[in-house]
Amino acid sequence: MNDKYLAILLQPIQTCLQYQPKFGLGEKNGLTLPEFRHLYGSDSFYAWFGLDHPLLYAAHRAAGGITSIYRQIGIGVERLFREILKDTLSLSDTDVQWSYAIDVLGGKQRILSLDARIPLASIKDDTVKSRITKWMSDVTDDLSIAPSIRSMLQGIVFEVRQGYKSKDSKRQNADITNAAIAYTKGYLPCLVVLSSQIDEDVRLRYRNEKWSLLTGHFGANDNPLRSIYAFMKDVIGYDLAEFFEQHSETIRLEVVKVLEHLLTPDNGDTRA
Repeated sequence: MNDKYLAILLQPIQTCLQYQPKFGLGEKNGLTLPEFRHLYGSDSFYAWFGLDHPLLYAAHRAAGGITSIYRQIGIGVERLFREILKDTLSLSDTDVQWSYAIDVLGGKQRILSLDARIPLASIKDDTVKSRITKWMSDVTDDLSIAPSIRSMLQGIVFEVRQGYKSKDSKRQNADITNAAIAYTKGYLPCLVVLSSQIDEDVRLRYRNEKWSLLTGHFGANDNPLRSIYAFMKDVIGYDLAEFFEQHSETIRLEVVKVLEHLLTPDNGDTRA
């Protein structure tokens, strides 16, 4: 099972090896080093300044590629989280997916979704269902959710991220809307941040908007109301921290391989 999880996690990261910068041209696959050198070398101004040098290409590829690494790690952990919920709780693909429609101009609808779902009705193991129900009750106490709303909750929906350093108000506003909709549909919204990287102002805003927030802090006495790793181990029944620790060397080697690729010009060409 862990081999399957490792493949799910690493596959998006490996796509970063194909990353190529676009240099503002909007090319679908970006430019190779020879294409970049032709583009910049044929521009007299850039050529005068030496901007057609392969190291500039490497710098552009590194800048965009490192952003891509964070994005692909996020995609990997989202898929991993969903798969673990399926396997550990014996849920179906449909069970772990959640989306809703909103009306947009032109009489059309737009489909929005969160990353994972646990519907209590689909959990067959009564002991597990009891643990999750108790956790939900503790969260609603912690967030001071009104009793009338608590009684309507039938499960949890999750937004999963690798980290959250940004203060992007557009993203936050979208999540606040998602939370409001989730409550109207009978689901407790939970933001999962696998790392400990989240701005304190952002953390407070999500809590004030009645999101349960689980972050990457963990240790012997961690609280499953605060730590994603304590939640996974104590509530869901899968030790996610142990999985990452056991496979850390493999994961690190894959990321280092991507970084070395991104930081080196193609074809070993370092001519000025």
